[in-house]
Amino acid sequence: MKALYPLAALAALAAGNAYAACTYPTPPESIPDGNTATLQEMVAAQKAVKEFDKQITAYTECLKLEHEAALARSEGLTDEQKQELERIQIQKHNAAVEADEALAARFNEQLKVFKAKNAKK
Repeated sequence: MKALYPLAALAALAAGNAYAACTYPTPPESIPDGNTATLQEMVAAQKAVKEFDKQITAYTECLKLEHEAALARSEGLTDEQKQELERIQIQKHNAAVEADEALAARFNEQLKVFKAKNAKK
């Protein structure tokens, strides 16, 4: 019976770290220049931007789960420490969303250029 306590403690630690593996996704390397890009390049970029958006959504959901797990383990934490955990989670979430929005804005800007260039043909 005493042998089960260390195993239970180890399992609890492992479960607590299950959400600590939130990996920030890698954004597309570049967005093609709308003045010189081909249709295929723009379509590929659009797919990459959409995939990054999906990955950011998964990342922010992981952050939420990680935060909830941290709060569940926070018996000995002060209110200040809990607020700090909340602040960090919000900061990570907001940074990810801002990066996602900035990438989409850059793509949309180049898409407008591409469409304007190709509308003249």
